[in-house]
Amino acid sequence: MNNPATPPVIASIDRLGLSAAVGARLRDMIVEGVLAPGTRLNERMLCEQLNVSRTPLREAFKTLAVEGLIVLQPNRGAVVAQMSVPDIEQTFEVMGALESLSGELACARATDAEVAEVRALHYEMLAAHARRDLPTYYKLNHAIHDLINAMARNTVLTETYQQINARIQSLRFRSNFNQDKWDAAVHEHGLMLEALERRDGNALRLILQQHLRNKRDAVIAVLRAAQGPASE
Repeated sequence: MNNPATPPVIASIDRLGLSAAVGARLRDMIVEGVLAPGTRLNERMLCEQLNVSRTPLREAFKTLAVEGLIVLQPNRGAVVAQMSVPDIEQTFEVMGALESLSGELACARATDAEVAEVRALHYEMLAAHARRDLPTYYKLNHAIHDLINAMARNTVLTETYQQINARIQSLRFRSNFNQDKWDAAVHEHGLMLEALERRDGNALRLILQQHLRNKRDAVIAVLRAAQGPASE
């Protein structure tokens, strides 16, 4: 005999899956600057663009708000989150500490297969850089940093890392708008891979610290250039 509760359960799962898909698309749009910081999110336009109803869109908004990517304003809707220069400086300072600890622990705990996976991602990333495909490059770059963090095998570190890192994905993406800084970041990734292959935790820790400082400086330079000469 058929269970009458089955259809609602399936519908719920489908709805959650749709909400996650909408959230992933909006996340990409925010990270890649299609939806710039401070942009008010028009529900009607986004529903038409993404071909969804308002229910999964609003569920996606809630998820992105928890991640710190958007701000939900009572009776005013959602706005893409915008960070001040002090916010950026402090957040990157914390991320530098988290990334460097990830690297140090990864050197002690990674398997040869995991290091080989980082190496493969690195060469795919180099190919994307060579053809100036920033969206693909950034996805591979993000995967490398996530894998180094995962290789640290510290659940608390990973949870904290993901929470903080979600807030600055669009900024890390924008740090590559300057070609020289993008090229420098690629060089730093080569040094990261070499240190990881040697299992030199101290070296990888220092490289990642400097890598995040350079990202911070590049982000602030882009922000101040956009604001004009009057910016502080």
